[in-house]
Amino acid sequence: MTDALLTAEKLLQVQAVKLRPSEPFTWASGWKSPIYCDNRKILSHPYVRDFIKSELCNVVFEKFAGAQLVAGVATAGIPWGALVADQLKLPFIYVRPKPKEHGLGNQIEGEFEPGQEVVVIEDLVSTGKSSLQVVQLLQERGLRIGGMVSIFNYRFDAAEKAFAESGVALHSLTDYPALLESAQGKGLIEAGQQEILLKWRADPANWSGVE
Repeated sequence: MTDALLTAEKLLQVQAVKLRPSEPFTWASGWKSPIYCDNRKILSHPYVRDFIKSELCNVVFEKFAGAQLVAGVATAGIPWGALVADQLKLPFIYVRPKPKEHGLGNQIEGEFEPGQEVVVIEDLVSTGKSSLQVVQLLQERGLRIGGMVSIFNYRFDAAEKAFAESGVALHSLTDYPALLESAQGKGLIEAGQQEILLKWRADPANWSGVE
């Protein structure tokens, strides 16, 4: 079993997650957010990287023992998928957001056979839209989806609903509630900021920042 609080602590330790309620970040989607998660930072910290790799492998081994193939989601999921595949001695592929515009025009890189069971590795899940688009593409290419494993999960209601409707099992090492609990325990959240952070998660698309 993975430890969500310990994983959240590791992410905070290497500043892979930043909490800034008073100076919101702007996501690529245009959403304003008091939190920014960049799990690429973990790759620069060998001991935390090794911890996350081991936790991902544990989930794959425990929940998706039938996996014959590991797929990383470009770009941030590629290194984690490769690390997991290497540790578990499984073949590895990765999936681009869209087909390559030159060469062979591949959207899926690597070798696979229709009918193989694949486990998908994501660095984080927000709305779930892009993650499930990858799942759909792999299914269209004849692969069987064992499930998906991510490092972090915002636990948005929209994502929870989308994954439930898709029938795809999703397991995350840690999530937003665990992160807030860990940050509060470390004194990283000031009085009053907890309410802001909870309000954002309830309606992230319409949150405009601190009033």
